[in-house]
Amino acid sequence: MPITNQRVAERAFMRPLYADAYFPDDVVDKGKAILMRLCERIEADRPSDLAGLYALTQAATEEFNLLEAEFEAAGSEIETVAREEIAEDFWFIASSYGFTDADVEELIATRDW
Repeated sequence: MPITNQRVAERAFMRPLYADAYFPDDVVDKGKAILMRLCERIEADRPSDLAGLYALTQAATEEFNLLEAEFEAAGSEIETVAREEIAEDFWFIASSYGFTDADVEELIATRDW
């Protein structure tokens, strides 16, 4: 499903991670795909409130939790730079879909990284 939100469609998710050789591109690609699927789910489900949004973002966060093992297998990890970038992308997504009052910590509350 193509993303219809123009602001989101133009976003280069996880760009700083691609620029840093510490983060393997193939694993970063999987993280970017998680974020794109989150956008698709938001557009398909159209959550009407923060609780609905948080359910979607926390499910995507669970996917990042699983991705941590792939980062580690590649000699990397979801460390400070990656955590901040991922959190920023989650907040960008929430705000782009009109949830400007979303709490970034709540968006990724299920994280273990």
